[in-house]
Amino acid sequence: MVTAAAPARRVVAVLAALWLAVSAAGCSALDSGGRSGVVVTTNILGDITRAIVGDRAEVTVLMKPDADPHSFGVSARDAARIENAALLIHNGLGLEEGVARNVRAAADQGVPTLAAGEKADPIPFAEGRTEAEPDPHFWTDPVRVLKAVDAITAQVVEHVDGIDEAGVRAAAAAYRERVEDLDGWMRAEFEKIPPERRNLVTNHHVFGYLAQRYGFEVIGAVIPSGTTLASPSGSDLESLATAVREADVRTVFADSSQPDRLARVMARETGLDIRVVPLYSESLTAADGGAPTYLRMMRANTEAITGGLAR
Repeated sequence: MVTAAAPARRVVAVLAALWLAVSAAGCSALDSGGRSGVVVTTNILGDITRAIVGDRAEVTVLMKPDADPHSFGVSARDAARIENAALLIHNGLGLEEGVARNVRAAADQGVPTLAAGEKADPIPFAEGRTEAEPDPHFWTDPVRVLKAVDAITAQVVEHVDGIDEAGVRAAAAAYRERVEDLDGWMRAEFEKIPPERRNLVTNHHVFGYLAQRYGFEVIGAVIPSGTTLASPSGSDLESLATAVREADVRTVFADSSQPDRLARVMARETGLDIRVVPLYSESLTAADGGAPTYLRMMRANTEAITGGLAR
C-alpha cells in the first residue's frame, strides 16, 4: 500500500541527489581553482598566443596597442582575470615592470605561469652593462621566438582544460613555418647592408638579439638601459655621440611609440647629418597601424633598418 508519506520521501530523495550533484560540481570547480582562459601580459606575446590558440580558448591580452611594456599597468578587472586564468603568459626577465607584482601574486595563488623569455635562451644586454643582466627583448630574434612558440604550445595543452590539443599543435606548426620564413627573409634583406655599415644606435637597448642573430654591432643607445623608465645623463649623450662619430653612423633608430627628442639631441651632438628612423620595437600597433601583428612588425623593422643603413 502506498502511504501519503511516499511522495514526500521521493521529493526528499530527489533533492538530496541534486544537492550531492551540485556539491560534487562545486568541489570539482574548487579543485581546479575555477580557472579558465589564457591571460597574456604583452601584446607581442598576445599575438603569438592567439595564433596558436585561435578560437579554441579565450585569450585576454592586457597590454594595449602602442603601449610601453615597461610601464603599463592593469585595472582591477584585469587583476581579477590574472588571478582566475588557467594559464598566465608573461615575458619575464624584468620587462613588465608595471605588472610584476600582479604576476608574482598570481603565481603565489597557484596560477600556472609561463615566463616566455626564460625559455628563449636569453642573453645579457649587448652593451653598457657590468652585470650579466638578461635582456628581455628576445622577440627581435625570430629563431628565439620559435622556442617561445614551443613553450606556449606545451603550456596551453597542459593547463587549459578541454582544449583541442590536435588543433593547437597544428596551428602552432603552421605558425612556426611562418616565423621560419620570416627569419629567412630577414637574413636575405640584411645581406643588402655592407658589413661595415651594420651598426645600430637606438633610443634604448632593444635589438641585442637581432644584432647577434644577423651580424650587427650595437654601438650604443641614447638611454643606456634596457628600460624606457631610465634617463640619460649629459655624459651618457656625450659618450654615445663620440662612439657614433667614430663609427660614422648616419642613422639612429627610435621606438615609434616614444618621443625621439633625445635621439635628435644626440644627433646634434655628433655634428653629423644623422637621420632618426622610427621602429616598432616593443609594442604592436592597432589594426590600422604599421605593425598590428608580430610578423608585420618584424618585416616593417627589417625594411626600415635596411633602408636606413644600406645607403
